[in-house]
Amino acid sequence: MGNRGLRYVATLVERLRAAGCVFAEEEADLLTAAARDDGHLAGMLARRVAGEPLEMVVGWAGFCGLRMEVGEGVFVPRRRSEFLAWEAVALARPGAVVVDLCCGVGALGAAVASQVPGVELHASDIDAVAVDYARRNVAPYGGSVHRGDLYAALPEDLAGRVDVLVVNAPYVPTEEIGFLPPEAREHEPLTTLDGGADGLDVHRRVAAGALRWLAPGGHLLIETSARQSPVTASALAAGGLTVRAVGSRELYANVVIGARPGV
Repeated sequence: MGNRGLRYVATLVERLRAAGCVFAEEEADLLTAAARDDGHLAGMLARRVAGEPLEMVVGWAGFCGLRMEVGEGVFVPRRRSEFLAWEAVALARPGAVVVDLCCGVGALGAAVASQVPGVELHASDIDAVAVDYARRNVAPYGGSVHRGDLYAALPEDLAGRVDVLVVNAPYVPTEEIGFLPPEAREHEPLTTLDGGADGLDVHRRVAAGALRWLAPGGHLLIETSARQSPVTASALAAGGLTVRAVGSRELYANVVIGARPGV
């Protein structure tokens, strides 16, 4: 980067802090590292100061030690969802069939595949933009990505073979969307956030269809909130699964796990 760029970098932290960025120093480092030249840096700074999520500005989001490609029009993977990923890793044996349903950019599936040798990875989402990013993010692990509505997107030969089904579906109640940070509600698709009246419409649909796709002894893991966890658990139990709930205070994360009976 040229001398003009170096001088400009000295003002980045001040500009970011004035715009309300809590971690201004860290963001300045990321913007500087991502900039191709001075003009690119200035453009990225303007986008960030205008409120665009940092991850969309630099083109990637960190997740479980990986870099996931992201961009405009997709849901940005959250750090709390790393808890869901690690719970899935703990249940996935080498060579397992793993499905990342409602995959977004494919972060969960990629994280599991990066840690568990030889998994057969499938990911699916209804959104074309997300699917395009997911294909790139799971490609290093030989993952296949499918587009469609929940299970309808999956190849039929997966029925009864899925060992780990990991799901981060939208679970924000419709009336609470307005309370989300502007970065989410103004820049991420509403369909990735809005879970219906109580937030759990998609959870119920996932739970109702899981038994057909899980292998005997297979597991469905679904992210939820502490408040919604009992209702999500009830939906999985109604779908014929043996249920337990786990959480992380550090990440403010909650996951309900359902197991299909069998060996």
